[in-house]
Amino acid sequence: MNRQDPGGDELTQLSEAAAEAARIGGAVLQEWIGRFSVREKGRANLVTDADEASQAAIVNYLRNLFPEHGFLGEENLNDRTEGGFESPGFWIIDPLDGTTNYVHQFPYYAVSIGFFAAGRIQVGVVFDPARNELFSAAAGRGATLNAHPIRTSGETDPARALAVASLPTAVTPDNPAIRRFLQALSHLQTVQRTGSAALNLAYVAAGRIDGFWSTSLYPWDVAAGVLLVQEAGGVVTGLTGDPVDIFVPDLLAASSPSLQTKLSQVLA
Repeated sequence: MNRQDPGGDELTQLSEAAAEAARIGGAVLQEWIGRFSVREKGRANLVTDADEASQAAIVNYLRNLFPEHGFLGEENLNDRTEGGFESPGFWIIDPLDGTTNYVHQFPYYAVSIGFFAAGRIQVGVVFDPARNELFSAAAGRGATLNAHPIRTSGETDPARALAVASLPTAVTPDNPAIRRFLQALSHLQTVQRTGSAALNLAYVAAGRIDGFWSTSLYPWDVAAGVLLVQEAGGVVTGLTGDPVDIFVPDLLAASSPSLQTKLSQVLA
């Protein structure tokens, strides 16, 4: 049986729980700095003790509050509640988005937590523990940064836009993502690669970045950030303009509908 969207009080409870869980996970990450071991899940795809400890702390906190909920996360976490995506909903968790940055002590990494129910993301939180910045959104309620409302930049002109591309790990020169990256360089003011999709999307929501795209991400990388951008007045689609599906690695986020259309043409 499909469940309905969470009501007002429930949405508030979910949002507050997500924020606290993200802070708990972020505190674990900061505690592990300088004393973790690193392993490769695949070429150039790292995992640390900190990833696993952060995820365990987040899941433990949320499971105690919502024992009926399921979980989907990066570190071998796939415990969705019986009944599938719709009932009663599940948490989508990236306990450390930007692991390579974290390993090198480059302070651009975050905890990302989203809650999925009734066929869509209902709550999204991205927490940057290095800067103590908590980006939060709930469906129909807007987006905030440390409890202050945020909006996208509203930029419409690619020539004035700062955009970020997410490239696959261990990418080769002939990968289509490289072609898109190079193609975009001549159309935008600047194009960066930062290493944390969750923060990239949060920055689009906050007006710090004008556009972001990727074809190599997982649901836990983008679930919270997609809602942040949408609730901050931005647009999130597939690269060709199709409706976004967080379970498909095809995403384009933009500060305005006009910029989304123009970026889609550039990246085609």
